[in-house]
Amino acid sequence: MSLFSDQPPPASPPAKPKITPEERRARQTDRLEDVRFEPVSPSDGPALLAMARAFHAEDGHPLTDPGETAVLRVASGEEPLARAWVVRRISAPEPLGYLILTLGYSVEYGGRDGFIDDLYLTPELRGRGIGARLLAFALERAAALGIGTLHLETEVGNADAERLYRAAGFEETGRRLMRRCIHPPTKC
Repeated sequence: MSLFSDQPPPASPPAKPKITPEERRARQTDRLEDVRFEPVSPSDGPALLAMARAFHAEDGHPLTDPGETAVLRVASGEEPLARAWVVRRISAPEPLGYLILTLGYSVEYGGRDGFIDDLYLTPELRGRGIGARLLAFALERAAALGIGTLHLETEVGNADAERLYRAAGFEETGRRLMRRCIHPPTKC
């Protein structure tokens, strides 16, 4: 009981989870300068496909067989309307994230436009500013490709992604993104 009230004192806030020494070392090495963005190469195909599967499953839209084929076409350089980069630690070769930009054309936006088709970081790299740096890189690459307007989509309820995109200047258009599958016409 408190001296001034007959109510029990408020409960103390929950203790923060303890961080193991290994986690602390990992966090210290995941500084912004410890990652680099490299153009995807054919040898990145299997890792890119694994990350794309993880990303699409996480979003609730598992990658389809045609989607997997598209990822491998991007990795092999066979897709002229897509560019991709992988995120790597400077000290390690395995990819820990990726970015895919696709190219389009819009009369409304005055010419070439683009779409951030996928932007993914493995969970251990999230929340460290690397996503913001990857998004800034995407904007630089879009400008270098002559893209005048860059679009993206995010899942409803993904507040972290929405915050990241808004901080980079993206805004809602007030329109609803719709689709219709052409090939095959039955299901996307």
